[in-house]
Amino acid sequence: MKLLMPTIEYADEIKAYREELIKYGSTFDGTGALKRMENPFEWIAYNKLFLAKETVPKGLVQATQFIYANENNNKIVGMIQVRHYFNDFLEKYGGNIGYSVRPTERRKGYAKEMLGEALTFCKELGMSKVLVTCLSDNKGSRKTILSNGGIYESTVKLPDSDEYLERYWIEI
Repeated sequence: MKLLMPTIEYADEIKAYREELIKYGSTFDGTGALKRMENPFEWIAYNKLFLAKETVPKGLVQATQFIYANENNNKIVGMIQVRHYFNDFLEKYGGNIGYSVRPTERRKGYAKEMLGEALTFCKELGMSKVLVTCLSDNKGSRKTILSNGGIYESTVKLPDSDEYLERYWIEI
């Protein structure tokens, strides 16, 4: 398994990943705009805009999108996005890192591995700590964060929602 930048070679897998999240009613955490972009080529091109501050869409932040793929068969089992800095929303709710695992590949340790590799990337960017959040009822994500050194800070209510997010800091 390896973190990779999404490329056109993975277009069919990106489409399949999106369809599986929809089929299972899963959230699209760590996938950027994948929920609203059916065309994987459009999604890949859109993600490239986030790699340089000069091309980031207004109101958003520089970010790096990764897929987590099996190198033997190229199957995407997860996606993770690293946000290089905060805007107001990310500072309170979204954090530096968002991730998801394909519903049929959950409970196999992929999220833990994926987050660990993303933390190495964050260190390369010069970050000394990152904020990672999860819904209060998401035991799997909480376990993933804690297993990567997450220290609980607080719980906040999502705006216009009855859901609560737990905030964790991870020192790198």
